[in-house]
Amino acid sequence: MYKRQVRKERHGLRCYGHLGTGNYHPKTAQLYTDVGLLTSDPDITRDMVSLFNFLTGLSATQEYTALLIAPFAMRTKFNQLIDREVELARRGLPARIIAKINSLEDRDITERLYAASQAGVQITLIVRGFCCLRPGVPGLSENIRVISIVGRFLEHSRIFHFGAGQEDPTDGDWYISSADWMYRNLSNRVEVAAPVRDKDARERLNRIINVHMADQRCAWDLRPQGSYTRRQPTADLDPDSPGAAGTFETLMCDASTP
Repeated sequence: MYKRQVRKERHGLRCYGHLGTGNYHPKTAQLYTDVGLLTSDPDITRDMVSLFNFLTGLSATQEYTALLIAPFAMRTKFNQLIDREVELARRGLPARIIAKINSLEDRDITERLYAASQAGVQITLIVRGFCCLRPGVPGLSENIRVISIVGRFLEHSRIFHFGAGQEDPTDGDWYISSADWMYRNLSNRVEVAAPVRDKDARERLNRIINVHMADQRCAWDLRPQGSYTRRQPTADLDPDSPGAAGTFETLMCDASTP
């Protein structure tokens, strides 16, 4: 979901926009986890104005500078980003893909992820709901792992990271989106993915991903045969670590810290 606002400021008109991974419903906001981006980035806000004009019938524009808009260009851009990671892996450079989504069903994306795994791309998928990809299958998906987090809140944020050949994750490409990797989201709906360019915001997204991956309390690992195994805390696990506290307790503490 997204909102925009134009303000008259000292140096003229300035456009602000908010893009979120869920909705603005006051009740579901208490049950879902989402992330949002408040920005005055002119590339993003200009695209938001164009999208609003398209949705209201005032414009037929379907080309955007910063935002990935489905069903026009989001699928193509995701395909390009996956293919780029494949090429980086073949050149011996750091290559990784991280996606935090509700569901993974799209066949084309799934096949591209299999191909990326075979090329050596390290892939982590945090998929709360159903997943039509099987990780860890020899010769097919050995470099893919799938985690599901089930706990106090409904995991609803969609976060995408592509390594771009960089060792530091915050130097790669980050997007937040309203879209899952499902055919209906990529091909049959108007959905938005926004780039996250601010370094501090990227670090926060990376923190969210790291907490999910470390979780030993609410996490389930998808096995090659399609079953899930719940993680069990190890005896030497630090009781104050994110793994012991779990995703939700850890991130709520993060949010309450000044």
